[in-house]
Amino acid sequence: MRFTIEVEREEDGRWIAEIAEIPGAMAYGTSRGEAIAKVEALALRVLAERIEAGEQPAEPIRITFAAA
Repeated sequence: MRFTIEVEREEDGRWIAEIAEIPGAMAYGTSRGEAIAKVEALALRVLAERIEAGEQPAEPIRITFAAA
């Protein structure tokens, strides 16, 4: 699995990071790095829930995040 993180600075100075491949996966941070870290953690939680629910394959997975 490869996810691309889109990062943008808001007019109020906050940073927002979003993963398009996971609907609703977006997070704000006071810095670019903080926003990326928060959205990566959120993505891992979503994937963990999908695995527990049997929505992801039970085989080993490889996850890569790339900030755009």
